Amino acid sequence: MGWELGPDWTELTQECLLDIFSRLSLEERWTGPMFVCKTWMNGCQDPSLNLVFDLETKFQSLPGSLSCWWSPEFEDKIDSVLRSVVNRSEGGLKEVRIRHCTDSSISYVAERCPNLEVLSVKYCPKVTDDSMLKIALMCPNLKELDISFSYKISCVCVDMVGKNCKNIQTFKRNLMDPAEVMKSVPSNYMEDPSIFLIYGNIDAYVIGKHMHQLKHLELRFSTLSDNGLAQLCEGCLNLEYLDLFGCSKLTNDGVTNSISNLKHLKVIKIPSFPAFTI
Repeated sequence: MGWELGPDWTELTQECLLDIFSRLSLEERWTGPMFVCKTWMNGCQDPSLNLVFDLETKFQSLPGSLSCWWSPEFEDKIDSVLRSVVNRSEGGLKEVRIRHCTDSSISYVAERCPNLEVLSVKYCPKVTDDSMLKIALMCPNLKELDISFSYKISCVCVDMVGKNCKNIQTFKRNLMDPAEVMKSVPSNYMEDPSIFLIYGNIDAYVIGKHMHQLKHLELRFSTLSDNGLAQLCEGCLNLEYLDLFGCSKLTNDGVTNSISNLKHLKVIKIPSFPAFTI
């Protein structure tokens, strides 16, 4: 009895291929179908499959912060991959969640992806105001921004984002827990004094002045004071989620008074005040 040939999967229509590939994660597409044949590779590179670039899930799945992540070689690889996704999206990229990239790739995103809606650049010591100001000016549809633990991004950038990105509803500016810093980052990163020059009250003032539409705000371990929080809450009356964990300069009374006018507030995470109630 002779062998029966199975179906020729390389002859699937483009529509069928895109439907199948859309059910796979980015990693699954890049490590599987792309290497089957040229037709499948071209399918994986279709702009519709490259609107979201999310490496955050992968980083979170790995144990701790690996030393190699902080090397220039690793940053170059991340930059290269991000630029590749931008090219494949043909400017349609809407969501980027990444770590350890540099100004080079973020500027590339800003200049080519005007419809960007979500940007997360956590743990990016080589991302500065140079590229983030381009994001603020060229990506006005931004709805979510996470610049946590990226200490070269100053309050100037926060101000520009607030002025130009009027649709932003989620903003995250978390700092590292001082007690855990030495366990999380290499020693040469800590030698940069700018890591300590994050002015919480300036950030709070800028957020309150420009980001009136905010619903979700995270400022873990910020240096803002009661006065800064009061200014912030006066301008962000639509807040539903507020994370102030580790903000050591805040007081129980200060937090209570500031959030009293936040009628939509559903979740608040606060410093360890005894017997705190909303």
